[in-house]
Amino acid sequence: MRKHIVAGNWKMNKNLQEGITLATELNDMLTAEKPNCDVVIGTPFIHLAKVSEIIDHSVIGLAAENCANHASGAYTGEVSAEMVKSTGAEYVILGHSERREYYNETPEILKEKVDLALANGLKVIFCIGESLAQREANEQESVCKAELEGSVFHLTAEQWSNIVIAYEPIWAIGTGKTATAEQAQDIHAFIRSCVAEKYGAAAADNTSILYGGSCNGKNAPELFAKADIDGGLIGGASLKAADFKLIIDAWK
Repeated sequence: MRKHIVAGNWKMNKNLQEGITLATELNDMLTAEKPNCDVVIGTPFIHLAKVSEIIDHSVIGLAAENCANHASGAYTGEVSAEMVKSTGAEYVILGHSERREYYNETPEILKEKVDLALANGLKVIFCIGESLAQREANEQESVCKAELEGSVFHLTAEQWSNIVIAYEPIWAIGTGKTATAEQAQDIHAFIRSCVAEKYGAAAADNTSILYGGSCNGKNAPELFAKADIDGGLIGGASLKAADFKLIIDAWK
């Protein structure tokens, strides 16, 4: 049975002290009342080692928001997958639309990052999704399939078991717009069919596919009720423990 996952992506928010406070508050909440899903928090690099010491890893998983596409070397300012793993993190978020758009991360660069993350024992939350123009041109399926083929469909079936897919309609990130539950279900089902075509029905059934577009405590229950939506990759609503907990509680 595939995992239900609610993952928070803090993005470039929270200084170290604020991050420690938020992680502590979440840990206290979720250890007192065990969640009915897997919970992951994705923090900026500077938080990882300290937050790893704070959280109960049997209750909260820890993710980096990115890693380098090189193993090591003269790449000033970069953080390798090995470094991420050494902090105690279990996951890394790759392919986020903001990384693609603002930092020109190509499918080939992302492929290199995925390979290094897996080689270092990290699970990958891999983001795919279309822009508003692509959605209006009804290209969402071809865009998502191309992003899978460009960066993750070279993996073996064994490697694939460490991949979580996050579908993020770019037009719904931070805009307040949300895909309807039906729109989200349709594209999630399509993504699962692509995985089935590549790796077989059993692998597709075991692949967690998260929704990543302005999910909050109000719309999470409707979204998560859909057959192919296995949770969420949460941005702004993950920055307050109470707001994040509302989304986690949608699995009750």
